Amino acid sequence: MNLLWDQHACLPLQVGTDVGVLSRFGRPGPTFVSVNAGYSPHSFADSVALLNYYRTAVTRHPELAVIAAVDDIEAVGATGRIAVAFDLEDSNPLDGDLANVHAFADLGVRTLVPTYNHANRAGCGCLDTEDTGLTGWGRALVEEMNAAGMVPDGSHCSERTGLDMCEASALPVVYSHSCMRSVWDHPRNVTDDQARACAETGGVVGITGVGIFLGPNTPTPEAMISHLEYAVELVGIDHVGVSTDHSFDAEDFRAEVAANPDLFDESYTRWGPIRWMPPETFVALGSHLRARGWSDSDIGAVLGRNFERVARATWRDRERVAVGG
Repeated sequence: MNLLWDQHACLPLQVGTDVGVLSRFGRPGPTFVSVNAGYSPHSFADSVALLNYYRTAVTRHPELAVIAAVDDIEAVGATGRIAVAFDLEDSNPLDGDLANVHAFADLGVRTLVPTYNHANRAGCGCLDTEDTGLTGWGRALVEEMNAAGMVPDGSHCSERTGLDMCEASALPVVYSHSCMRSVWDHPRNVTDDQARACAETGGVVGITGVGIFLGPNTPTPEAMISHLEYAVELVGIDHVGVSTDHSFDAEDFRAEVAANPDLFDESYTRWGPIRWMPPETFVALGSHLRARGWSDSDIGAVLGRNFERVARATWRDRERVAVGG
């Protein structure tokens, strides 16, 4: 059974939320899901509290397991459980302290996006009108992520920031949840140049299941496959993956868009309430690819093995270390 790897999914960013909904990714065979634990409005204390809660809550669900190493994914899958680790969608939760990269890595954060849509200390975002790229502090951040075993992620970053990340990183870079701008012209989608630069690092572009990034709010297998096939033709089968970016907190996110217009723009709202590809559709994506004539090896690469390769090149094995209460 192929490995299934979702590099980014979203629970409600609240202590006390039900993590059991992750069981919707359940299937025979090894499955990994990276859960977001904060973005630009969050402080270090906020994200540490979320991570401590998520980790504890996962242990209460027999179908889930927090993992520390890549090999844990297969071991957990052999017992019928879903492997879970974490990501951050902005560098603001670092509170400006690069040492916190290592603290987050010890809590299971394996991927970090330097900027969420707009400029911050690390660089520019995809919705900025001026793109000055990665800052000096942002380059130091990438170096620290390399040292900590954390994958640099260009999703939500500006084009120049993403390209600079690829140049600065000594290890693979990913776009964990971004579609192809040549297929659907949305500012959150990546250009061909970004995809090529990512591939040159040994990284992966993860096509996402968010309707407004796939097309005019169309989270369908057909829309996703259009982006997948374009990306494979552009950068090769070894550098393309899938991440649902499924929002288990859909109503919370829609409220967040309304409450924080400075973080979003009309490209997020013009097609009506955002729709997401559900986990059940993602789990069945292989059958849609097979019907399109994809080989089993190509399906396996895109659904999981490519992201696994990046993880093996980047992650550092570690045990749980208590941080910040």
